[in-house]
Amino acid sequence: MESGHKLSINQWALEDRPREKMMEKGAAALSDAELLAILIGSGNTEESAVELMRRLLLSCDNNLNSLAKWEVCDYSRFKGIGPAKSITVMAALELGKRRKLQEIKERLRITCSKDIYDVFQPIMCDLEQEEFWVLLLNQATKLIDKIRISTGGIDGTYTDVRTILREALLQRATQIAVVHNHPSGNIHPSQPDKILTEHIRKAADTMNIRLIDHVIVCESQFYSFADEGLL
Repeated sequence: MESGHKLSINQWALEDRPREKMMEKGAAALSDAELLAILIGSGNTEESAVELMRRLLLSCDNNLNSLAKWEVCDYSRFKGIGPAKSITVMAALELGKRRKLQEIKERLRITCSKDIYDVFQPIMCDLEQEEFWVLLLNQATKLIDKIRISTGGIDGTYTDVRTILREALLQRATQIAVVHNHPSGNIHPSQPDKILTEHIRKAADTMNIRLIDHVIVCESQFYSFADEGLL
């Protein structure tokens, strides 16, 4: 290869052409690196796009959830990936997240803490600060709406119990679940989390609204107050 010449996707060795492989065998046959290589189209003067994306994935432990948190500046550390390629990959990862959210939307009934986690994990998995949400349910535990109540700094979030109840009353919810995330990855509730949960439960009881759970969401795990017998 001539110095300074970048291999295009059509100049790779036949076994390293993910577009052709996808056409012949289907998308499921491709590795994550091969799928990402299709998005960026070309590598750099030393690496094909597949090789480049393999190296990039290694830097985030081959975890697409970790990659979804990257910004343009993170991609730019790799030779051959500029803003245009970075944004292409970021857009594809965002579409994947939105697809997952649409699939969840079709499952309207909440029957356990895992159902709550499945609703909020795609929303919260990439957040760097805490958010507090309420899930509004009818008598049959079917989803009415999910509403973000507050957004806080990295050390916590402020939640107004009155705002939670107002939303429940406006949409005639008879049951609610509250959810917040711990960006630190620690799933265990703090003492303020426990105090807030009790305040919400008591206030909801006065309105004949049942608090069915408070779920703390982390990237790959969660904590349920109901499952732990704290409600």
